[in-house]
Amino acid sequence: MTPTKTGTGKTPPPETIDNVFPRHSGKTYALAEVMPGETPMVGKGPEGTVFSYPVVLLWEVVLFLGVTLSVFLFSLFKSAPLEEIANPLVTTDPAKAPWYFLGLQEMLEHMHPLAAGVLLPGAFIAFLVAVPYVDGACAGAGRWFGSTRPLRSARRHVGWIALYGLVVMPAYIALDNAFTLRELLRGSAPQWIAQGLAPGGILVVLVLLPAVVVRLRRAPAREVVMALFTVMFVAAVVFTVSGFLFRGPGFELHWPWRMPDGYNPWDAL
Repeated sequence: MTPTKTGTGKTPPPETIDNVFPRHSGKTYALAEVMPGETPMVGKGPEGTVFSYPVVLLWEVVLFLGVTLSVFLFSLFKSAPLEEIANPLVTTDPAKAPWYFLGLQEMLEHMHPLAAGVLLPGAFIAFLVAVPYVDGACAGAGRWFGSTRPLRSARRHVGWIALYGLVVMPAYIALDNAFTLRELLRGSAPQWIAQGLAPGGILVVLVLLPAVVVRLRRAPAREVVMALFTVMFVAAVVFTVSGFLFRGPGFELHWPWRMPDGYNPWDAL
């Protein structure tokens, strides 16, 4: 066997190669080349990982059966709110979207449909797609509140950001309902500013503010991602709850126990 040059530019001693790769006829392998450097698999060994089959697959089956059982048990105690055949001449008031679109319907009350239904949801989806590329660190991947900080500190960090979202997002809804920005700017600003850029920009600033503060504290990329995701998740929950519980006839804001015309949002469940 002829010695091959390594990535350092030096030829290894023949006796070293013969010890590792003997010349006898039963040998089934050979040394092709030794090169320094990193590959995509560096630091991604089997430690701390599990097989997708059967471990992960079994957990997915268990979760699927658990969710199916929960839905079945819920259906025994609560019937689906089926009503009479829809009359195209009579519009239900309030007409509410399914729960998974209620957040978007709430956003439609504050800005143009293009911003509320396309641009902002598209930005959220793009953020989720970009997360693996923004945070490529392997340490702590797949763990709740994974961070270079201790677990308790990371939980407290996320908790404060969640509290920020629980305070700021309802305030945004209430203030914009009391002082509708697109009505205030009507006639004094173009439509794309009054109905799109201004209300949508305020919401974007409120979402980005915690991430900017975290970044200014020289936190790692993972904590910035956690801050953004936490605010977006809390905002989605707040907008959905607002659309379900606090919107009555005419999709106006009311306390759930003070809805006009005898409307009860819980009847829709």
